[in-house]
Amino acid sequence: MAAGTAGFSGLPAFAQDAEAPVIEDMVLGNPDAAVEVIEYASYTCPHCANFHKTVFKDLKANYIDTGKIKFVYREVYFDKYGMWASMIARCGGPEKFFGITDMIYKTQSDWARAGSDAAIADALRKIGLLAGIEKDELEACLTDGDKLRALVGWYQENAQRDDITSTPSFIVDGKKQSNMNYADFSALLDEALGA
Repeated sequence: MAAGTAGFSGLPAFAQDAEAPVIEDMVLGNPDAAVEVIEYASYTCPHCANFHKTVFKDLKANYIDTGKIKFVYREVYFDKYGMWASMIARCGGPEKFFGITDMIYKTQSDWARAGSDAAIADALRKIGLLAGIEKDELEACLTDGDKLRALVGWYQENAQRDDITSTPSFIVDGKKQSNMNYADFSALLDEALGA
C-alpha cells in the first residue's frame, strides 16, 4: 500500500490561513461529576496498553459508568505511529472513539511492530475497518493534514500546561498523578469524592 502513505510522513503541508479544526476532548461518564480525571496516554506506550487492559476496566465499571467521575482521554504524541492511531480512533467520532481505542490497545503489540511504515498504517486501517468505518472515510481521516496539525498543537498545549512528560499520566481534580494500580487509583478517587 505504497500509495496513500505520503500523508503519514510527518505533518503534511497545507495553507496557513486555513481555519484549524476544533479538537474535542473525548469524555466518558458524568460531564457534571464533581471529580474529573484526565488521562494522558500514547497509543504506542506499553504501560498505557497495560493500564487499559487492567485498571481501566474496573475504573470504568466502578467510577465512570456509575456517574461518579468525568473521565477525559487526551492523546500524547511521542511518535508518528501514535499520531496515526489517534487519527484512526478519532475517525469514528465520539461514539466510536473509546471502542476503537480499546481495539488499538488490545492489539498494540501486533500493529506497533508490524515492520514498515506501510505495514503499520495498513494494520491501523484494519482496526478502523473492523470498527465499521468505510474505507474512503478512513483514508480521508488519515490524510487530513489540517486535523493532524490541529491535534499536534492541541497535544502540545495540553502537555505543556499540565506538565506531561510520561505516559500514562493523570490529572485528578487538577493534581498530576503518575500511573498506579487499581487499589491506589480507587483510594485516590474515594478520597476526592469524600467517600
